[in-house]
Amino acid sequence: MTSPRVVVIVRDGCHLCVDAVAIAERVCAEHGADLSVVDIDADPALAEHTDHVPVTFVDGRRLAIWFLDEAQLRAALG
Repeated sequence: MTSPRVVVIVRDGCHLCVDAVAIAERVCAEHGADLSVVDIDADPALAEHTDHVPVTFVDGRRLAIWFLDEAQLRAALG
């Protein structure tokens, strides 16, 4: 099984995270891309991102922090 193309690191209670996940779900569905949503507080290895949630990665590369731009995600998924 391959890794998800898009990973969004979130925190419970974060309104920006809710927005980023909604965008990621919509765009990933359009492109047939796998999406993983990861709770930063459930994985101590993600502590370096704690002040930047949501953090969005595409194919292992950071695409966005705080705000996910829908057009930028579409372009990254090409």
